[in-house]
Amino acid sequence: MNVLRQDVDALNAVLTVKINPEDYQPKVKAAVEKYRRTAKIPGFRPGHVPQSLIQKQYGKAFLAEELNKLANDALYKFIIENKLDILGNPIPKENSDVVGSFDQPSDFEFAFEIGFSPALDLPLNDKSKFDYYTVNVDKVLIDKQVEDLQRRYGKLTSVETVAEKDMVLGKFEELNEDGSVKENGISHSTTISLEFLEDKKSIKLLVDKKVNETFELDPNAVSKGDKDKATLLGVKEEDLVTVGSKFQFTITDIKRMEFAALDEFLFEKLYMDGEVKTEEDLRNRVKTDLEGMFSNDSERILTRDVYQYLINETKTELPETFLKRWIKLSSEKPIADEDLDKEFDAYLKSLKWQLIQTKIFKDNNIQLNNEEVLTYTKRLLVGNYAQYGIPAPDDAELTETAQRLLKNKEQANGIYDRLAEQKLTEFFKNTVKLNIKSISYEEFVEIASKSY
Repeated sequence: MNVLRQDVDALNAVLTVKINPEDYQPKVKAAVEKYRRTAKIPGFRPGHVPQSLIQKQYGKAFLAEELNKLANDALYKFIIENKLDILGNPIPKENSDVVGSFDQPSDFEFAFEIGFSPALDLPLNDKSKFDYYTVNVDKVLIDKQVEDLQRRYGKLTSVETVAEKDMVLGKFEELNEDGSVKENGISHSTTISLEFLEDKKSIKLLVDKKVNETFELDPNAVSKGDKDKATLLGVKEEDLVTVGSKFQFTITDIKRMEFAALDEFLFEKLYMDGEVKTEEDLRNRVKTDLEGMFSNDSERILTRDVYQYLINETKTELPETFLKRWIKLSSEKPIADEDLDKEFDAYLKSLKWQLIQTKIFKDNNIQLNNEEVLTYTKRLLVGNYAQYGIPAPDDAELTETAQRLLKNKEQANGIYDRLAEQKLTEFFKNTVKLNIKSISYEEFVEIASKSY
């Protein structure tokens, strides 16, 4: 048995596997004999079927199976021994017939196409410069976060008169031109949250109104676009073309949020570690937590920006014709050419990033060992418990839970991907030159939501 390599170009080659009778005959003979011992064929007792009959009926199938095994084993042995860095797997050469006859078996030849992984020269070093954004966690931001915490643990109470941030419950009723309630018109109970209205004129329409008060109100004035208006009126968005603006609104209830007091009861609910005892402690803790949260976001933005830079600036070519054939042949379901063409650019981009990431990990000896993955998984679990204000269990239980999670292939892949991204971010931070920029929260959100 022999394998010959013929390079087509720098990215493609053909491997021809030559198989001689002495390579397959003993294996086919053994397979025929094994099947003969157990075959159940009418007219013959098990184990007494003539070998010639088995050979006649099943010999070609056994031959094909053994040739397939031999060809595959020879291919991958050749690839490993010659350290060929290939993409995907070898596929049968297009428009190439098998050399050899199954009716008169002798020498066989099978031709396979392979696509090489390209050599990459990454344009990234200690002179590469990237902006690293941090959020200026100022008093305004801390105030807002503290207020959100008070709101989250506060309670709604009913009041008699509407104020600027109240929730107004009531009913819209469609009117005729003369101001009377329209028979069979729209009548729908709804809620208007003044806090989320941006137009001050709209807020003034409701402020100081009282429970059971009825007044004319244009739903356009208290809604944000057609979708919101349709919800307020209880109609389908497409039906709004037939809906006028003349409505009356009757207030049935007014709800006001009573913020939780900044006292020891709230502090205990928020932080079970007992470290927050005063409002000053709370504000310091909020500042620290926000800085930690934004730090994670800062690293994600950096990774995103470096990723985009590497995708755009790393020059490489891929064996596209080979890859298209390989995708179609390896897919569980048939793929139409037009569907493949639509998704192919995205596939190439994803493949290019995989190659870049693999090179970074290989060149810098970045690894993910089992112990490290287990420790990382336990940290994720501790974070999940903390998110819900639940103390983490002891280390033995954490370890058991982490090991159970890692046995789930889908969850394990997600954890490995997150840890790999973390290591990649650490590599970027330690490799490139960071231009640290402290910006406002609003600017940070805008940058974080940027898409390429």
